[in-house]
Amino acid sequence: MNGDRMTPRAALDLLMAGNQRFISGGPEHPNQDAARRAAIAPEQNPFAVLFGCSDSRLAAEIIFDRGLGDLFVIRTAGHVMGPEVLGSVEYGVDLLGAPLVVVLGHDACGAVAATRTAVAEGTSAGGYVRDVIEKVTPSVLAARAAGYTDNSDYIDVHIQHTVDLLLERSRVVAEAVAAGRTAVVGLSYRLADGAAHLVTTRGLDD
Repeated sequence: MNGDRMTPRAALDLLMAGNQRFISGGPEHPNQDAARRAAIAPEQNPFAVLFGCSDSRLAAEIIFDRGLGDLFVIRTAGHVMGPEVLGSVEYGVDLLGAPLVVVLGHDACGAVAATRTAVAEGTSAGGYVRDVIEKVTPSVLAARAAGYTDNSDYIDVHIQHTVDLLLERSRVVAEAVAAGRTAVVGLSYRLADGAAHLVTTRGLDD
């Protein structure tokens, strides 16, 4: 199935079905053979744009049991967003026609943990890691203000904040969601059991 033939709900269902196969230990490894490689060489039609954390334990095609040409993947530490990320997401939505955008966070996120420490101790990191911490800080402050103490709550707040920020900053994505061409969802992945659960949705027909 090509991205331009799917509804946002169908795209999410396809993605989550793959995650269930991964959890159960029965992956099908679809679209990973020579025939698929040849078929998509002329063009790509991913059914989802996936913006996730760069964590090495979070390989999108593996945890969602997908293959070549299925996902348009963008990754940064702590899924922090800059112009290049926004442009990449817009490329996937506007030019490739992907009906779904996924913001993927996970438990035990080092960027969130480092930011919580920096906020609590009034310190920061050196080099460009400081920029990552600065971009995660609004999420950590919001979680603190809400009275949260559990790390999973901090992760969920950061995912929600990233989804909101994406729609606030990208007119292209916001208009695609308003028109029903795409939806944006936030997922949180658990490293131990491999499960991705829904945190927030924008534009998804329930």
